[in-house]
Amino acid sequence: MNYQLELDKVIAGLDGTRPNLLLHVCCAPCSSYCIEYLAKYFELTLYWYNPNIQPRAEHDKRLAELRRLLSLTAELPLIVDVSEIAHEAGNCRACIAERLRKTAELADERGFGYFCTTLSVSPHKNAAMINELGAALSPKWLPSDFKKRSGYLRTIELSREYGLYRQNYCGCLFSEQ
Repeated sequence: MNYQLELDKVIAGLDGTRPNLLLHVCCAPCSSYCIEYLAKYFELTLYWYNPNIQPRAEHDKRLAELRRLLSLTAELPLIVDVSEIAHEAGNCRACIAERLRKTAELADERGFGYFCTTLSVSPHKNAAMINELGAALSPKWLPSDFKKRSGYLRTIELSREYGLYRQNYCGCLFSEQ
C-alpha cells in the first residue's frame, strides 16, 4: 500500500478545514520535514515520548535540538513525556508500538482529530509496520510514509539549513552498535 497516497486522500477530504493533529516526534531532523509538510493542513501539537533513546544525555540532547528547531521555525505546542519504560533492545516493533500506543492514548484524552508519527520518514523504518500498528490502535491514525516524495532528502536539506544535530542511530543501545 502506498501510505503517501492514503495521506493524500485524507488531506483531500479535509476540504480546507484544519483539524488538530497530535504528532509524535522522534528528533529534530525527522520532525523538520514532517512539520513543514503537515502544518499546511493541520493544527499541530508535537508529542515527545522516546524512552528508547539511550543514554540519557543523548535523549536530552535530541530533545534540546528539537526545541531549538521549533525556536527557529514555528513555535508549536510541545508535550514532553520523559517516562522511562523497560524495553527489549533491538525489538523495533515493540518499541514503535509502545510510542504509538502512548500517542493514541493522549490523542484520545485530549480530543485530537488525528495522530501520527515522524518515524516513517526514516529509510531505516518500515512504513507498513508503522501504519499497521497505528491503524490498529485507533481510527484517528493518519496514514503516512514521509520518506516518499523526497521527504527524507528534505530532512537532510533542512538539517543543513538549520545546522541540526543528526544522530547516527535510532536511539536504543542496540541500534548504536
